[in-house]
Amino acid sequence: MPTYNKLVRDKIPEILEQNNLTYRLKHLDKDQFHSAIQEKFQEEWTEYQKAANNDEAVEELADLLEVIFAMTEIHGITKEELLAVRQRKFIDRGGFDQKYYLLEVEDK
Repeated sequence: MPTYNKLVRDKIPEILEQNNLTYRLKHLDKDQFHSAIQEKFQEEWTEYQKAANNDEAVEELADLLEVIFAMTEIHGITKEELLAVRQRKFIDRGGFDQKYYLLEVEDK
């Protein structure tokens, strides 16, 4: 039986059962989840960086977004509250549409 030792999405046990696969899992406590979700973020970020084409990259971005939404629980906020913070920062500082790359700022 292959060993995975990683955080998986909620429907994975159901999918494994539908495919008549035997599996073992455990439920994580808060601290274990915090570590596992950070590892999952790194895993998904690496997969995004290695994406071979646009479709794969978009799939990995969606996975990253799901991981980020899961991380909101750690900080005691909802997805909607996170998106509200994002919107406030967008209004205050903008996004990255202009693709500006700051080279230097002279101190006065």
